[in-house]
Order: sequence, then structure tokens, then C-alpha cells
Amino acid sequence: MDIHLSFHKLKTYCEKENFKGWDPYDGLNSWVIQKTFLGKWPFFRLAWIQLFKRNPINLRPLFGVKKEYNAKGLGLFLLGYCKLYTAEPLQEYYDKIVYLSDLLVSMKNIQFSGACWGYNFDWQARAFFQPKGTPTVVATSFIFEALIQSYEITKNEVYLQTALSSVNFVLKDLHRTYDSEGNYTLSYSPLDTTAVFNAGLLGAKLLCIAYRYTQEQELLEEAQKIARYVCNKQLPDGSWPYGTLSFHQWIDNFHTGFNLECLGTIQHISRSTEFSIPIEKGFDFYLKNFFSSEGISKYYNNKTYPIDIHAPAQLVITLEKANLLVENIDLTRKVLNWTITHMQSEAGCFYYQKKHIITTKIPYMR
Repeated sequence: MDIHLSFHKLKTYCEKENFKGWDPYDGLNSWVIQKTFLGKWPFFRLAWIQLFKRNPINLRPLFGVKKEYNAKGLGLFLLGYCKLYTAEPLQEYYDKIVYLSDLLVSMKNIQFSGACWGYNFDWQARAFFQPKGTPTVVATSFIFEALIQSYEITKNEVYLQTALSSVNFVLKDLHRTYDSEGNYTLSYSPLDTTAVFNAGLLGAKLLCIAYRYTQEQELLEEAQKIARYVCNKQLPDGSWPYGTLSFHQWIDNFHTGFNLECLGTIQHISRSTEFSIPIEKGFDFYLKNFFSSEGISKYYNNKTYPIDIHAPAQLVITLEKANLLVENIDLTRKVLNWTITHMQSEAGCFYYQKKHIITTKIPYMR
């Protein structure tokens, strides 16, 4: 295994594509949905998305789905280039930081209380329908953090002020689900009322990072209320289901990683040990249940397949941000070795999912 070679192949591929690509959920961009009566039926929209998402054959070129910018994906690339520049301040990286930051600022949704971002496609889920461009707390939180890091490098006040305005989106535009103690979690977007745990925590992490710049105590207090709500929903074994709805009761790898990453950030910035036990229990469950001895990243706690590229990527981020990478370096190397060997193409991109027999090799830029 050569991690540097793998990385440079991936970087070359993404830059060659100019960071544009397909997404697992972009099937509704097809002319079949946009220009025919079939797109008016929620059940058909949901089935159409799943057809594109689950099919190992890429139907997008046939049905007119084009490669496009995905705002969350751009935020993730920007975070990556900020990391690269911090490690090695090359002009190449700086130029990419400015390019991606300016692009994200130009893409922000201005119809809400603060800067926010959504996806470049209509999205039909079981719980709700999101029209193209509907801002989500998930996309917004990643882009917020990326613009904050970009500001730290470039000192461009536009990036900082755009990011900090996202606080108003989180506090004013998202719905809240409360528990009996007055704690709450956030909806995924302004158009739904679902209670998804990682979405709430990502919003809380945003508030905490913003607190570092504004010193507004309210931001810290609201973030802690969200964290308490989610910690109170933790199961006795240290795991979390995806959300509160009856069909959100699965326990998966990378959303658990999101939860732990966010709780760690909230605890660090608030300088509190309040969430130490939930974090410790969560990490114990995460590391024992989602990774095999061969280095396979399981999707669910109770079954291996599908092996989704999101899971091994999030492992490295979760461990690094918790300062646990060194003590789990053997596991990390095994996971990276298996993932590079089995899920990276010669072109440099990584495959989406590997199932029992079939591998979905479609490159999804996000």
C-alpha cells in the first residue's frame, strides 16, 4: 500500500473533473422526472432515485443526468485543500482554496436568515421531499467549517462573515424537536420536522465553532442543549440509531462517526467534561462493531454489506479530530490498505459501494 500514491491519483482525478460529478441521489435531475408527468408522484420519485442509487450500471448518461457541482462536495474539497496548505503552504493549494471559497460564496442560498447551502437536485426521501437547492444543516455545516478554515489561511473577511451568518440559519430557520428536559435537536432542513441525530449535532458543532469568533454565550448554550438531547438518546451499548422515526432505527458506521466527531468538538470548545461518558461509550461501540480484523469497514453494526466508501473515509477524520489516530494506527492502516486495494480504480477515483457479489463502480464526487 502506498497512501501517497493513492492520494495523488485521487487528487489528479478530481482536479481533472474540475470537482464536478454525479451523486447517488441525483436521479431526479433526469428529463424523465423534470419533463414528464411521472415526476409528480412521490412514490415514483422515490423509486426512481433508488433505481439510480442501487444500480451498478450508471444510467445517468442515458437519462440526461449531467455532472454538476455539489455544494457539500465542494466544501469537503475546500477542507482538504486547507489541510494540505497547512501541512505544506504551496501556491497551488492556496489558489484552489480561493477558487473553491469564491465558488461556495457565490452558491449560497439567500432566501433564509443566513448563508446556507443545499444539493443540486430534487430529493425524495421517505420522510420528506426537498426541492433542488433546499438548504440543509448537513451541507451548511461542512461548508461553514470549510469557509472558516479558508478565512484562517486567506484572512478574507468575506469568507468569515458568510460563514458566521449561517448561525442565523441554524437558530432561526430549522425546526426543533424537544425532550422533557428542554433539550432539543434540529430538523434536517426548513421544510421538514425530522429528528436525525447527526444533523442536529452538525448544527451544534457549527454553533460552537462560531462561538470561538463571536464569544456569544448563547451559541454555546444552544449547542450543549442539542448535544444533551442526542446523548440522552444514546442506547445502553453506546450506539445511536439514525433518528427517532420508526424507519430511522438502523445503526450505521459513518453517521456514528459524525456523532462522535461533533460531540468531541462541542466538549473541547465548551471546556466541559459533561459528554465524556457518552463519547467514551460511543467510541467503544464504534471501534468494536464497524471494522473487521481484515480492515473492512462495515456499513451496519450487525452486517457487513454494503461496504460504503463514506465509512473508511470518516474513520480517519473521526480519529484524527479526537486525537485517537496514533493509538489506533494499526486499525487505520488495515482499513486504508483494504479500501485502496479493493475500492480505488486505476483512474484514481473510489468506488461507491461494494456488495456481496457486485461492486458499484460509479464515481460519486461528493
